[in-house]
Amino acid sequence: MSTRALRRLKGRQRGQEALDPGDLDIGAGQPDQDQAEDEFKEVVLSDNNNSRKSKKNKTQKNLSNIYELICDAENEVEKLSLSEDAEKPEENGGAGMGRSDNKDAGENKHLQEETCAKSLCGEKAKKKKKKKKRKTASGDSQEHAAEGDIDTLLETIEQSNGLSSQSEGCGGSDSRSPIYVEHRNLNPETELKRYFGARAILGDQRQRQRQRPFHRCTWLTNPRETWPRFSRPGISMTLLQSKDGLQYFTFEHSREYQQVQFKFLDAVESMDPNNIVALLQMNPYHIDSLLQLSDVCRIQEDQEMARELIERALYSFECAFHPLFSLTSGTCRLDYLRPENRAFYLALYKHMMFLEKRGCPRTSLEYCRLILSLDPESDPLCMLLLVDFLTLRSREYPSLLRLYQDWEVHRNLSQLPNFAFSVALSHFHLSQEEETTPQERDRLRETADLLLQNALIMFPGVLMPLLGLCTVQPDAAVSSHAFFGPKSQISQSPALAELTGLYVGRTHTLWREAGVLLWLEESVKEVLHRVDTTDPLVEDCHNKRKQRYQSAPRNIHRHVMLSEIKEATATLPLEVTMQPVMSFDPLPPLDSVAPYTRPERNHVGASSESTLSLFFRSLLPNFNLQGGQRQEDDLQVAQAGRELNQEVNRLMVAMRDMLANIQFQEPPREDNPERDEEEWN
Repeated sequence: MSTRALRRLKGRQRGQEALDPGDLDIGAGQPDQDQAEDEFKEVVLSDNNNSRKSKKNKTQKNLSNIYELICDAENEVEKLSLSEDAEKPEENGGAGMGRSDNKDAGENKHLQEETCAKSLCGEKAKKKKKKKKRKTASGDSQEHAAEGDIDTLLETIEQSNGLSSQSEGCGGSDSRSPIYVEHRNLNPETELKRYFGARAILGDQRQRQRQRPFHRCTWLTNPRETWPRFSRPGISMTLLQSKDGLQYFTFEHSREYQQVQFKFLDAVESMDPNNIVALLQMNPYHIDSLLQLSDVCRIQEDQEMARELIERALYSFECAFHPLFSLTSGTCRLDYLRPENRAFYLALYKHMMFLEKRGCPRTSLEYCRLILSLDPESDPLCMLLLVDFLTLRSREYPSLLRLYQDWEVHRNLSQLPNFAFSVALSHFHLSQEEETTPQERDRLRETADLLLQNALIMFPGVLMPLLGLCTVQPDAAVSSHAFFGPKSQISQSPALAELTGLYVGRTHTLWREAGVLLWLEESVKEVLHRVDTTDPLVEDCHNKRKQRYQSAPRNIHRHVMLSEIKEATATLPLEVTMQPVMSFDPLPPLDSVAPYTRPERNHVGASSESTLSLFFRSLLPNFNLQGGQRQEDDLQVAQAGRELNQEVNRLMVAMRDMLANIQFQEPPREDNPERDEEEWN
């Protein structure tokens, strides 16, 4: 038996006792080895006398010896003895042998530490498994752990694929782009769980998931059991090109889907929602029908059905995604000029507004970023007029500041009223947080004061409507001043009035807080002082308002119509309000790229026909008063039609003669008014 095995049985380990230079000599250490072997023999003899106890206690660990808790002594003794027996033939006396013994001892020690570490890890793993079994009684803790693992895995995959783009010069600790989209935040249940808890949101949903039919895993919506069975509606996505690190996609309609689209346009022209319902019964996943019927339900105050129809449209779109199309990469583009892609924009926008009304501003912000990332240059739905409001509502102040810093250079965001006021409001809220240091709080408050004053000087027409919606009576010195008086609203251009009305009507609820109103009052007084002292910035902003904001682009008009804010829609120009607007495609681009066109319908007959001719045409569709021949494929049908037209023409001539010869005779006049009344009897 080796000394290592004896030390392990005694509970000691090599290296615990002090080392002497003489320990390196093999001969000097031989008496200790003999003594240890004698002690081991006594232990073996005593163990033979109590064999039953030893067998019974083999599975039990001696808690006084910590090394028995780490690894199994018997297995270690057998393995180490075999390894030492293999090394003994190579051991010979001399100084060189002493060095080899030292080397072997170091290797054996390293091997011992590795085996003990492995056994320790195995023991810890067993303990963790026992703890996990105890925790399975509470479903919430297990669910949160699973969600955390999934979220961590998704973030790791996205970072490894390069999906989190870097933002240069943002000045924040987060290196991701300010319009970065996260998959988990697209699900409103993620936000609702933070407010009300997982148990209140999920309920008995776990039991229903076992019985529900199989649905494709999606990120935008969760399929419902009440939905019709999904079948390919005829929509697909194609990769057009890859250029400068960007991938351009487009949706395509099959020939069958195009025929359904033509039927939908006929149903819209009929002005009868029942025709759209009948079309959806035959094609339950037709996109434009779902969008149009959703607006009808929303007008009828059936919000739940309207929201469900939009979710069904998004589900149909997501099932048609290209394998390379990613919602979070920020490099996928959809051209709004193509009619097939517009429905996807509108479905995302309507779903975002439903989530915002539902009380999920963080999820709405994620959808706003998604829409903006599909075409950030053109921004067809003008999401820059909305992203600040959703960011303030979700209290994501640093992300709004990073977006402003990154895009101010090439987008001039400070020239939009919403960003001019919202950035100042973000600095103010950051200065009010408890985690902020006093020095940082003072710096943020000074920046907020300066930004708000500059915003009021640049857009003075915002103040009075904002105070009116906040039900705040302005001071007489403010209302009577020429800078903030009625003249400031009358003198601004229609395009600027449209932007200010949109901002005031949307964000006036954010300014109703008592602290915010006090801060606004202080800034207004300071602005009046700067105006009275002829600050050069006042004249500069006045010149900018005259030169800019001459006319609003079409995407701003489209955004105002989709927002349905009365303060903004009242300022739309006549050329926009006078033209017909379809909710499934509001204000389409003038340079649309249509891959297919609707066939023209043949309108038989002229509008100048008489009423009698139209009456006969309603009874006989083949009737032609002018006697013109109709081009038919079947010659017999054409001949029969001509004969019928001749007969009807003869009938028309006869009726004209009859009506011309009809003469109405006047009743005879009575000269004796005093006649007897009984003559008629």
